Amino acid sequence: MPLYLDPEELRGAPGPHVDLIGAMAFRAAGAAQRLGVFEALMPGPLSVTELAARTGTDPAGLAVLLEALASLGYLDRAPGRVYGNSPMVAGTLDRRSPWSYAPALAFWQDVLAELWDGLEESVRTGAPQVDFYAWLEERPGTLAEFQSMLDGMAAGLAPLVAASAPHPGERLLDVGGGHARYTVAFCRAHPGLTATIVDLPNALEGGRARIEAAGLGDRVTLLQSDVADPDADLGAGHDTALLFNLCHGFDEAGNRALFKRVAAALRPGGAVVVLETFADLPDGTPATVEAFVRAFGLNLATTQGGGIHAFADIATWLSGAGFGRIERRHVDGPNELLVARLETT
Repeated sequence: MPLYLDPEELRGAPGPHVDLIGAMAFRAAGAAQRLGVFEALMPGPLSVTELAARTGTDPAGLAVLLEALASLGYLDRAPGRVYGNSPMVAGTLDRRSPWSYAPALAFWQDVLAELWDGLEESVRTGAPQVDFYAWLEERPGTLAEFQSMLDGMAAGLAPLVAASAPHPGERLLDVGGGHARYTVAFCRAHPGLTATIVDLPNALEGGRARIEAAGLGDRVTLLQSDVADPDADLGAGHDTALLFNLCHGFDEAGNRALFKRVAAALRPGGAVVVLETFADLPDGTPATVEAFVRAFGLNLATTQGGGIHAFADIATWLSGAGFGRIERRHVDGPNELLVARLETT
């Protein structure tokens, strides 16, 4: 969030008070997004009256929200009760940008408002209180924001990952990569490569359009299947399998089962490439990044029964599925690769 809290001003301030300000800031920004405030201000500043007319809101009620957003750093305030988006908002919440944070803001508003309501019970029982993907399927708007968020995250990372990963061979399997960002990046980097993407039907829709736009329709096959299903069809004879930001959605048992299915889909000596943020973060990781990673781990446990796993744990589970020659490669920030080969003996 854009709220800046001066460390000197915070000396002696109660932690819960600071956290409350952050929580209210996030909630206020979500309300402004849903009301269309940021979008209406993208062309330029407006008065309260003009903005109320654009967004269909009560001028008095809107004025209170705008004052809060200005104090929190989301808006700039000018004389005459005129408001405009702050540079941060103009740069990160514009949906026209492929790296827009707008989908993430909308998605996390829904998750925290609904699914975190069961946090205490999840901690008490050690199990999520809902089926996360079933919950998404019942909320098309939230599902669309979720997919847009994943797509945006992969947009900048995909070329880096394709350059950091080993040569994929001739046949690539992208497990759970419905947006196709990574498959497209690998196919562009390796002209002779063909690929199969396995994911749920809704997740594949965006990927289908991206593949056609990239001119890769004759090289990429889309396979509709639930990768969490023990009977999911992953094909066979692949040279490399990608498991990108997938393992954190499963617990140990789920990952061990997934790795065995992936092993069965690879040729002898084939490779698996795992992209994750591991629990044992790289040295020098900023405190804010670590705080988000730990909080995200809590979210995974609450909503999916998964978690942020240590590199050594995932390596152990892969070894149990017949993989060896395991190595760790840094990509960017907390994003890292685990590369392993299917043993031939």
